Amino acid sequence: MPWTKKNYPDAMKNLSVKIRNKAIEIANAILRDGKLDEGAAIATSISKAKETVENKSDKKKK
Repeated sequence: MPWTKKNYPDAMKNLSVKIRNKAIEIANAILRDGKLDEGAAIATSISKAKETVENKSDKKKK
């Protein structure tokens, strides 16, 4: 079952809304591809989401 903005893993509950939404998007894509299990998908998606959102913020500041 894919995660949504209202139904997401507990590991994402303390993330900012922007990072959490991006992490949900990434985690769902990882699971669709079937390359990682749920736990690894969550950890990877959080890391990538933080990186993506922070990079976009840095570019806007320039």
